[in-house]
Amino acid sequence: MSLLSEIEPLKQVALEQLKAALDLAALDQAKGAYLGPHGKFTGLMKQLGTLPKEERPDAGKLINQAKIDLEAALAARRGELELQAALPKEPTDFTLPGRRHALGKLHPLTQVTEDIVRSFRKIGFAVADGPEIEDDYHCFDALNTPADHPARDAQDTFYLQSPADAGPSMLLRTHTSSVQIRVMKKQTPPVRIIVPGRVYRRDNPDATHNPTFNQIEGLYVDRQVTVGDLKGSVEFVFKDLLGADTRIRFRPHYFSYTEPSFEIDFSSPLTRKMGKEWLEIAGCGMVHPQVFENVGYDPEVWTGWAFGFGIERIAMIRYGINDIRLFYENDARFLRQF
Repeated sequence: MSLLSEIEPLKQVALEQLKAALDLAALDQAKGAYLGPHGKFTGLMKQLGTLPKEERPDAGKLINQAKIDLEAALAARRGELELQAALPKEPTDFTLPGRRHALGKLHPLTQVTEDIVRSFRKIGFAVADGPEIEDDYHCFDALNTPADHPARDAQDTFYLQSPADAGPSMLLRTHTSSVQIRVMKKQTPPVRIIVPGRVYRRDNPDATHNPTFNQIEGLYVDRQVTVGDLKGSVEFVFKDLLGADTRIRFRPHYFSYTEPSFEIDFSSPLTRKMGKEWLEIAGCGMVHPQVFENVGYDPEVWTGWAFGFGIERIAMIRYGINDIRLFYENDARFLRQF
């Protein structure tokens, strides 16, 4: 039998085998047998040199056309088999409505943090950040907190090394006020920043305490800043966060890094739902002159205020949550509510 007469019958056999392949593995095997490097049509191409010169063009044309037809049949059968492989193995009712993919949500603490940041951005505040592992200078000394202050007791603070060790004591920051010191060390006034972040204290976990929680602090330094500026800024933010009918009041207090110092209480329908007219929510005050001297600011020229409050506390009041531990248990039933 001549080479020319072999081409068409071989093509028909190959087409039948491609169409008869029951799965992708069988299809690939059939492809290799006819179109692979050692396949039968590759062998025919190699035999072209044995033909008389006048027969070679026709034979080459027939072989190439057969390969084109086989490639088309191969692609068609592959598409059919891939579709079959993708179909469900069990009987399926395709008339049923589709299943929607559940959309993820931000954690409630992240939502509240972003709302707080958004409120302060409206009045020109920028966001600052700093390390969670701090030294005692930035966390205490520069903030006018002496060595005998209770906050510096090893029972209240997570020290990474003993305060008696040589060199600066390293600790997990107890507040984000340390970032205020870092910013003032690098930046000349005016300064207008808020500092959200995680802080650590040796608290036993209960409904209102956790060793790790989130805090946000603010700092505003400029010429002739007054308590009136402080009260107006805080009032704007809390009304924005907790409702337009929110009222606030200042009570005298003591913080080592502010003078005068105040506790902030607020009153709103949210507090009345909790059976209270006023509820403590934050601490604040005018920056102590000694703090300004510690960072190289002249307290005769610059004045400023600072405040701080827990983000969890805002979230608990806002959403009516009575246990801070719920934020950290990662219970999807709780988190899906927000």
